[in-house]
Amino acid sequence: MVSVDRLEAEGVGSVQLQFTDVPGAVKSVTIPVGRLAAVLEEGLWFDGSSVEGLARVAESDLYLRPDPSTLAILPWERRPTARLICDLYQPDGTPFTADPRRALRSALDDARDLGFVYRVACELEFSIFHAPADGERALRPIDSGGYFEVTEDRAEEVCRAATGALAALGFAVEMTHHEVAPGQHEIDLAVAGALELADALVALKTALRVYGRRDGLLVSFMPKPIENKSGSGLHIQQVLVERASGRDAFFDPDHAYQLSAAGRRFVAGQLAHARAMCAVVAPLVNSYKRLMGGNEAPAHITWARTSRGALIRVPNATAGHPTLVELRAPDPSCNPYLALAVMLRTGLDGVASELELPEPIEEPLVREPRHAEGEPIADVLPGTLAEACEALAWDPVVRDALGQPIYERFLAAKEREWAEHSAHVSEWELRRYLEGA
Repeated sequence: MVSVDRLEAEGVGSVQLQFTDVPGAVKSVTIPVGRLAAVLEEGLWFDGSSVEGLARVAESDLYLRPDPSTLAILPWERRPTARLICDLYQPDGTPFTADPRRALRSALDDARDLGFVYRVACELEFSIFHAPADGERALRPIDSGGYFEVTEDRAEEVCRAATGALAALGFAVEMTHHEVAPGQHEIDLAVAGALELADALVALKTALRVYGRRDGLLVSFMPKPIENKSGSGLHIQQVLVERASGRDAFFDPDHAYQLSAAGRRFVAGQLAHARAMCAVVAPLVNSYKRLMGGNEAPAHITWARTSRGALIRVPNATAGHPTLVELRAPDPSCNPYLALAVMLRTGLDGVASELELPEPIEEPLVREPRHAEGEPIADVLPGTLAEACEALAWDPVVRDALGQPIYERFLAAKEREWAEHSAHVSEWELRRYLEGA
């Protein structure tokens, strides 16, 4: 229960009402704490048409309705400020169909109707750079460390501050460490409900940016910020629980891969819809510079036990821990609400359709693998954002996971992004072609 008196006693003077737009940017309006009781009762009107990728002019009147369970005092604000994450509603009281958080809620409801609870953990990779000086174009990583190395104190401080903030908000952080590329770090979030983890990811990215800026640093969630170095992924470990019994729905000790029938079909569903799903979980032009294979990034539609270059990895189950189905294509630029919604819906489609799981492929594959006879042995992920969007347009399951209003807005935004990229003349083109053209 939200207590306005308690907030005022703690010195809280204002409350941020937060939501995300379709691309995943955090938006908020701020109200005095004295208005909170009325907003909890009635909602708060705002002009949705002013938010990129959200509402058309004809449906501009929207209401923010706070989710009371998300109340928290933001650790990174200099003055005591509370936060509530909001769901979006129409003036008639019906949910707004282009609300990304609603898309995930809807997928979770579908899972519940089928007798499942969907829980996830994640590994968020990101890069920390020195803030560029005026006129400086090249980004300089904060350190030159490698995997698990202890590195630059300023980067460590940013990570510690962000993980401390997340703990204060009630989210469990498992660990943080340096990743492979210069200036690249990782923070791992423990298993939680999918909606709670999406909320946590939004908060974590905000915290990292705020603490980085305060120390004169740039924290970037760009999937491939440095050429010829490892890109940044958002590896998501999925857990499916039987709602009635609480048992691990993915686990079968008698199967060769310790995967239950539901687990095998869930993985098969995500493999079957992988190309379309990429548009949502890897949504930038830059995402496909990471998804070219190598550096443990997937390029093929495969699953494996041990290979970290596979699209999906299902490590051996260990005593006392749930079976994890890890999807490795997502990157930190995605909208986590939409990413988790399409991941869950595609997996459930595999369960409902009783799809067959192919054999795992453990060995590394080149971009276009061939048998001796010249036949491909594994389908490839999209090579560009344009390919991913084309696959999305042809996939009714992924489109339905988004809902038509979100799908239309999302596709329009991605088509604009691709058109801008296609029209841009890069420095690489100038160097390569100018003299010889």
